[in-house]
Amino acid sequence: MRTVVTKRGQTVIPASLRKKYGIGGGTRLQWIDTGETLKVVPIPEDVIRELRGMASGEALTRKLLEERVRDAARE
Repeated sequence: MRTVVTKRGQTVIPASLRKKYGIGGGTRLQWIDTGETLKVVPIPEDVIRELRGMASGEALTRKLLEERVRDAARE
């Protein structure tokens, strides 16, 4: 998909992408410059709610405890 940037620095986000990523009027976007490309990431209104449950099934407590054991062994 391609869009054009206007003289005022504006562009259009294609409707299919707006629908897919829930981008509507008032949605905040984060622009990330990787040094090689630009990434545009929509920021949800309730970031905490969106992140809730993201790491479920990752056994984070076990991994943390294992890392602490490794750290203690290095000291």
